[in-house]
Amino acid sequence: MCTPNDTAVLHAIFNPSAPFGDIREDKDSNIQEDPDLDSRFPADLLEAVLKLELNGVTAAESGDVKTAVQKFTEAITLLPERPSAYNNRAQALRLQGDVTGALQDLNHAVELSNGKGIAGCQALVQRGLILRLNGDDEGAREDFQRAAQLGSDFARQQLVVLNPYAALCNRMLRDMVQKLREPDTQDC
Repeated sequence: MCTPNDTAVLHAIFNPSAPFGDIREDKDSNIQEDPDLDSRFPADLLEAVLKLELNGVTAAESGDVKTAVQKFTEAITLLPERPSAYNNRAQALRLQGDVTGALQDLNHAVELSNGKGIAGCQALVQRGLILRLNGDDEGAREDFQRAAQLGSDFARQQLVVLNPYAALCNRMLRDMVQKLREPDTQDC
């Protein structure tokens, strides 16, 4: 039987395109997607967009971020109401160093998804990371909180990291364990 950490590592290996190894596509996934979300789009158009996104992910994984951005942009042009391509393009833009463009796409993905489902959760997590890197811990905390409520384990971990009391408790616990491992012989 696998521990949750083992499962996360295996997921990251077998699903490298899932951001942060957080979104699992198996029956244990914590994040619920609206089954009718994509059914509102014409099937042929949706199929074309999914192929473009897959080509974009493949290009990004091979290091061709420029092509990835182009493929995601084509997907957005075909179905501008679908949040997934905005998420993907945001990740590629961030890799190119275009943090402003990435934030714009993530804001749009959160808006289109109403901050729900897999696309909404991924957008909130990505945006939270960018906000945290930009020094906006409060904005990051809000996004991680929303993503955690959707079931993101990664967002929960980030909330702990952002909590100063948790950090203090962790440090105290680490010090206590260290003392148990290496007792101070001077007290004897």
